[in-house]
Amino acid sequence: MVKKIDRLDKKILQILQVDGEVSLDEIAQRVGSSRTPVWNRIRKMKANGVIRKIAADLDPEKLGLGSCFFVLVRTSAHASEWLNRFTHAIADLPEIVEAHRLAGDIDYILKVYVADAHAFDVFYQRLVSRVEIFNVTSALSMEVMKPHGGIPLDQV
Repeated sequence: MVKKIDRLDKKILQILQVDGEVSLDEIAQRVGSSRTPVWNRIRKMKANGVIRKIAADLDPEKLGLGSCFFVLVRTSAHASEWLNRFTHAIADLPEIVEAHRLAGDIDYILKVYVADAHAFDVFYQRLVSRVEIFNVTSALSMEVMKPHGGIPLDQV
């Protein structure tokens, strides 16, 4: 369900997407409002799910996880039993930071952070031991050219 947000909500969300630690006073000043209405809008957007969470953006390289792989999965099994096993397998593997079901030739894409190629191989062996996969292709990200920049609010 699409939630209706106005211009002021968009300004608040734009600020929070860049820096979730900005004070209420600073947000209020930047959007031309006062603290209480801004706080009420943020609470309302949290309550209705527009703001899912405010979290820290960690640097994987500084944490020893400098290799990001995208794992493209094709399966020949589309029964609910297989999907249930696959869903549990990816939930149990902490190296997977994102997983998407796709339309088209590839069924799923996984974003995986590991220390290096050896760690990726260990991860890969754990994944394929948990669920049968028809075809897996992996690609190492060489450079992040555009980091997650937030939701394009000008399209809302």
